Amino acid sequence: MELLEAGLYGLVNISRFVLEAVSVFCVIVGFVKTAQLAVARNRRYSDSTAHAFNRVRLRFGMWLALALEFQLGSDVLSTTISPSLEELGKLAVIAVVRTLLNYFLGKEIEAEYELERAVVADGGAVPEDPLA
Repeated sequence: MELLEAGLYGLVNISRFVLEAVSVFCVIVGFVKTAQLAVARNRRYSDSTAHAFNRVRLRFGMWLALALEFQLGSDVLSTTISPSLEELGKLAVIAVVRTLLNYFLGKEIEAEYELERAVVADGGAVPEDPLA
C-alpha cells in the first residue's frame, strides 16, 4: 500500500509540475503573440485607438485565462495528496478568482465583438486582426 501511495505522490507531483510549466508556457506564448499583434497593429494602422488597444489587451487576457485554468488543475492535484483546510481554502479562493476573471473577460470580449458588429452595420470598416 505504501508503494502505491508513494507512486501516487510521485505522479501527482510530476503532473503538477507539467501543469505549472504549461501555464508558464501559456503566459510566455501569450506575451509574445500579444507583442506581435501590438507591433503589427502599430505598423499597419497609424492611429492607436482604444478599440485597437482593447483587442490587444483582450488577446493577452485570453492567454492568461488559459494559464489560470492550468494553474487551477495543478492546485486541484495538490489537494488530492494534502487535503488540508489551508489547501482547500486556497483552492476555493483560486477557483473564485479564476471564475470571476473568465466571466469578466468573456463579457469584455462579447462587448468588443458587439462594437465591431455595430461599426460594420453602420458601414464602417473594422481593421482585421493580422494575427488571427
